[in-house]
Amino acid sequence: MLQTARTAQAPDPTPDRPACDPVSLEIIRGAIAAAQSEMEALLERTAISAFIREKKDFYTALFDENGVMAIGSMVPIFGDMTSPVFEHFPPETMKPGDLYWYNDCYGSRGAVSHSNDQVLLAPVFRNGKRCAFVMSWAHFADIGGMHPGSISPDATDIFQEGIIIPPTKLIDQGVTNEATLAIFHRNSRFPEQSNGDMRALMASVELGVRRVGEILDRFGAEVVADAFAQLLARTRRLVRARLAETFDYGTHRFTDAIDADGHGNGPFRMRFALTRQKGKDGEDRFIFDATESDDQAPGPVNYLMNRGVPGMALGLFYLGGDSAQVCNAGGPNAIDEVRLREGSFLLPKWPAPLGMRGLTTMRVISAIGGLVNVAGGNAPAANSAYVISIMRGRFRNEAGELERFLLADGIGVGYGARPNADGIDAVYFVAQENYPVEFLETGYPIRLLRYGIARDSGGAGTHRGGCGIVREYEILAEDALLAVRIDSLKNPPWGIHGGMGGGTGRAVVNPGTDRERVLRPLSDGNRLVRGDILRMETGGGGGYGHPFDRLPAKVLEDVLGGYVSREAAEGLYGVILSGNAVDEAATARARVDRPAAGRFHRTEYVDVLA
Repeated sequence: MLQTARTAQAPDPTPDRPACDPVSLEIIRGAIAAAQSEMEALLERTAISAFIREKKDFYTALFDENGVMAIGSMVPIFGDMTSPVFEHFPPETMKPGDLYWYNDCYGSRGAVSHSNDQVLLAPVFRNGKRCAFVMSWAHFADIGGMHPGSISPDATDIFQEGIIIPPTKLIDQGVTNEATLAIFHRNSRFPEQSNGDMRALMASVELGVRRVGEILDRFGAEVVADAFAQLLARTRRLVRARLAETFDYGTHRFTDAIDADGHGNGPFRMRFALTRQKGKDGEDRFIFDATESDDQAPGPVNYLMNRGVPGMALGLFYLGGDSAQVCNAGGPNAIDEVRLREGSFLLPKWPAPLGMRGLTTMRVISAIGGLVNVAGGNAPAANSAYVISIMRGRFRNEAGELERFLLADGIGVGYGARPNADGIDAVYFVAQENYPVEFLETGYPIRLLRYGIARDSGGAGTHRGGCGIVREYEILAEDALLAVRIDSLKNPPWGIHGGMGGGTGRAVVNPGTDRERVLRPLSDGNRLVRGDILRMETGGGGGYGHPFDRLPAKVLEDVLGGYVSREAAEGLYGVILSGNAVDEAATARARVDRPAAGRFHRTEYVDVLA
């Protein structure tokens, strides 16, 4: 089955609405951005679980009266968050004080892409009129399933990944359905934590409703509606103009791949095409096509890609951190059509598992950047996919009793180099963070022996790819089982325009001893005991531009800072060091013999990634 998805168009300002003047527009833009940020701050400060409070795995957004996103976080995973609720609870039936909840991936067509993410949505009313919606979602640490943490490389269907909540009215005009919440928390191995996180999520939405209400009181519903429409239209126009600058008429293609699914299958290739053509009305049409991507995986690396993802990723690239713009549905609405093939690993059939879709998501983002690059744009080189380790087991508490623990540690990686700058080092995922050492050692039965940059993991280039991380844990628990998610060993992040591919990651137990064992990069059930040492190394991003064009002073700075080894400085960059200084004459001689390079690099130079 071929799924052809069209993005919903935001309403343009109309003459019968009181126009929002330019000054008020900017004030409203700042006000809704502040409201959205305050919702996130409240959620971060009041949640119980580390994944929300420390790692910041959450997202908030505001929508117009029709459910079109007016502002959200700068996270390229947005889908159509409101339609799944509207299909069960028509907007015209909603009342003040209502709150809706879901985590159903398939029921939301990938708006939420794995079951740990809980979505809460509330309407905002003024004077009896529905004027807006606010939403918060967050990753809950454990919602049941086959293993603690609810996501595992072992999973073969989504039922093994925890409880599934279809769109549900959680609060009816201020009255909470506590029985529904009790069922949900009963399915968690850590119900107190689940309850605390849900209360924080509910409070975040409640705050959003109040703040948006204050904006409506100040400016009036019609002016705010017009401001939302203008902001949506502005972003859409900007993204479409940039698409036209990048993509000539015709079809542009790019292929990328993830290594495996944890069950012996792979690689899985995503084949993307973006076509620009003239429509019957003479206007440009932009069509994103992923129908030639490989079939779905038996393991949990499938990504139920919502139709809004390609436009959101391209929109965020083109917005480029411009503080005058907001992240909204203008990006997705800039793409006229998104084509996906049901049964592919980017549109899997129910009930395929989805829990490890994060590594596929990261490769999708890089591949969309690859599309921009083959069309002549200046997107970054590929980034690595953030690494996840899930450790669960038992430790002895101060009373000497065995107590259960769950540590889900997402670990940063290197991002791809940019046309004018190095890639970012040690990033988990956009706005999210790595756990601090003090927090890990205080909250879990481990001691962190080492935490630093993985030297030489960033792809060599005129601009170096970002470097990954090394974490070394000493296990203080009595026993533990470890799930690991590492990708990009066989298909490392690609470098571009002469830049070299990023380095790979690995997980090793008791490194350098006679008990050393290297773990499978996507595996579960790895046993650890008290005294074991676990070393996690993560990959780096691809480089941009020929390494011999990097300034020798920058190479020296990288060597002294621990990012690049002396051997790599000489072998990859042609920079000869004498002590802690560049030997200018020897470097000039070494760089005469300039290695040939190609457009892309992934273990070797090629002109096309296939």
